[in-house]
Amino acid sequence: MKRFVIIGLGNFGLAVAKSLTENGHDVITVDLNGDLTDRLATQVTHAVVGDGTNLETLQRIGAGDADAAIVSTGDDISSSILATMVLHDLKIKEIYVKVISSDHARVMKRIGVTDTIFPERDTAISLATRLSGSTLLNYVHLGEGFSIQEMSVPERWIGKSIRELGLRQHYEITVVAVHDMLTGKILPSPDPRHILKDSDTLMIAGNEAALERTAQIQ
Repeated sequence: MKRFVIIGLGNFGLAVAKSLTENGHDVITVDLNGDLTDRLATQVTHAVVGDGTNLETLQRIGAGDADAAIVSTGDDISSSILATMVLHDLKIKEIYVKVISSDHARVMKRIGVTDTIFPERDTAISLATRLSGSTLLNYVHLGEGFSIQEMSVPERWIGKSIRELGLRQHYEITVVAVHDMLTGKILPSPDPRHILKDSDTLMIAGNEAALERTAQIQ
């Protein structure tokens, strides 16, 4: 179990808090809105009404012991910057920040966050990628130039092994897992000798250009 501190309870912050709690983690939330905090109080470890940019507030609630922090202060860029600086003062190693623009993301990266999350952009990229690739089922943008996507097995790959297809050499992708949709069985880091079936889906990782090319395969 890990401890997370979440600053800001907009839609994104609420969703992350609930998801982390459901996965068994210790979650502390901080927000100035008492109504939002009260609504979440029974669903997380500790929901606090307070200023997430205030060092003493975060120290008092034990935020300094967190393994990671998520900053989700909506359109208030100044608050996200101040909160991040306080989290750095607390020596929290991993800090993730929800951003509202590419300029916001650039500023946050300059002050040393682990990663930025731009939900609207990432959702748009995911949708556009799904629409443009007939084999693509799901898409997750992980960072600068790197993503993971789930795809059905192209017809020309059925009956062949991962090794036989030479996916790393010819397509510059890595198969992270194979999911048999009929049995529900998932094979993480599958054996290169695994023969692909029409009921399989593949979780593949690589740079976005390689994934885009792969998504076009019929």
